[in-house]
Amino acid sequence: MEHSKQETVQGTPKGRIAALLEVLGVSTKLGLTSFGGPVAHLGYFHNEYVRRRKWMDEQSYADLVALCQFLPGPASSQVGIGIGAVRAGLLGGLVAWIGFTLPSVIALVAFAFLLQGYDVAGAGWIHGLKIVAVAIVAQAILGMGQKLAPDRTRATIAVAAAVISLTWHTAYSQVLLIIAAGAVGWWLYRKKTAEPGPALHIAISRTFAVCSLILFAVLLIALPLLRSAGEAGGGLALFDSFYRSGSLVFGGGHVVLPLLEREVVPAGWVSGEDFLAGYGATQAVPGPLFTFAGYLGAMAGGLPGAAVATLAIFLPAFLLVVGALPFWNGLRSSPAVQGALMGINAAVVGILLAALYDPLWTTAILGPLDFSLALILFVLLVFWKLPPWMVVLAGAAGGMLLG
Repeated sequence: MEHSKQETVQGTPKGRIAALLEVLGVSTKLGLTSFGGPVAHLGYFHNEYVRRRKWMDEQSYADLVALCQFLPGPASSQVGIGIGAVRAGLLGGLVAWIGFTLPSVIALVAFAFLLQGYDVAGAGWIHGLKIVAVAIVAQAILGMGQKLAPDRTRATIAVAAAVISLTWHTAYSQVLLIIAAGAVGWWLYRKKTAEPGPALHIAISRTFAVCSLILFAVLLIALPLLRSAGEAGGGLALFDSFYRSGSLVFGGGHVVLPLLEREVVPAGWVSGEDFLAGYGATQAVPGPLFTFAGYLGAMAGGLPGAAVATLAIFLPAFLLVVGALPFWNGLRSSPAVQGALMGINAAVVGILLAALYDPLWTTAILGPLDFSLALILFVLLVFWKLPPWMVVLAGAAGGMLLG
């Protein structure tokens, strides 16, 4: 009996290490191949984690996306952290973030030191990657729409969300839209909710989760106070600016750019010209757009500045996801929450549909040849079922030929 118990205890760390290495490997692959911005990332995640590896069922993935869309911060990175935490605990969330984020941080810091002012925005292969993003998001919308908006009512919610997203642009419109969709879903489906998805094992204690939420709030309040009191040096001032930028942005992605510009340009850390050059470089690399902070931090303070800025802008996202996940299963099992999530998930499909048009379609599909390439890539993904990295290479090559 003792011998059996000893074998079990010894086997546990090996299992955890294997799970962590698995999460790190898959997330790094996604970090190297996920072009196209946060909406496209959700498509890549859906294809890799749900369709291919089945780490999470369709409903649970949709619920996690809805949760992360509601939280401030980079939604796609938060979804990745959440999937890593479900798969391999707290450290799984951390290594999932490292794998998905580090490749683009390294590339952008290299841009900061070696390629300042190099114009990559008009390169043909970058335009091809934008077309890839169109195909990836279209595939995700097709799959999620069939599952999450299969009837007339939810399809109507999805279309209404798309219309509102396209015509009402404010910093908080997406959050208000999700709240409204949740209220509609609760009212319509509170008495006929579907069976909840499989309960997920989340190896994070509620005590730790509450501490994470408290730490998020304390840093958000204390850092500006220390800075205004003159207690913050250069490193702490940099940390404060990027932490607040990561804490106050809903929807992530391009929404954070004006906040970052107001933080770094007036302070003299980065010139306006270098800011725009870095933004162009950010479009050329895979991974989350928030890694633009690595470039700005490198411009402001070299490698230490890059590390401080990157950690600061992503820390709120990590604290919020870790703080919310342990309460997730309980919330999902509530009939009222299930009804609200049915409405929210339909709205998420609509938000993705709106993003497929703007900014993806409007910036990538500029003529018949672009549309033809997008159709070819979509068929390769959906019907030929080629892996996304092959479609990325095909899109980049097609963009160079078109260019």
